[in-house]
Amino acid sequence: MRSFITSVFGGLVLSALLVFGAAAQVPEVEDTINRQIEAFKADDFAEAFTFATPTLQRLFQSPQNFERMVINGYPMVWRPAEVRYLEQVRDGPVVYQKVQITDAKGFTHLLLYRMQQTAEGWRIGGVQLMAAPGGTA
Repeated sequence: MRSFITSVFGGLVLSALLVFGAAAQVPEVEDTINRQIEAFKADDFAEAFTFATPTLQRLFQSPQNFERMVINGYPMVWRPAEVRYLEQVRDGPVVYQKVQITDAKGFTHLLLYRMQQTAEGWRIGGVQLMAAPGGTA
């Protein structure tokens, strides 16, 4: 129950941050996401895997495991028709980037990328599907 309350509270805080916006955009965040999506489009999952944080790399253990997760769980980022960057919010060392993706069938998806800066640059620490207004998530 406690983790549920913490999760709900965290979601509310993040929602408030997204509603009220952030001061400065970090263009390297969008660049990292773009580069990973380009790797997905080329079916270069080894390259796409390099844009994940070390924590996610340890979790998935290999580009092949990562590939299965993306194709099965996030097909809209594997084969997007359109990618549009929305709000970006910094929360200490983490940046949250909201991205609107239209898939090949024309469905709109909202995703929230959790970005972390590493010694190698900005890396993707997680992606959460959000409810899309008037669409699917």
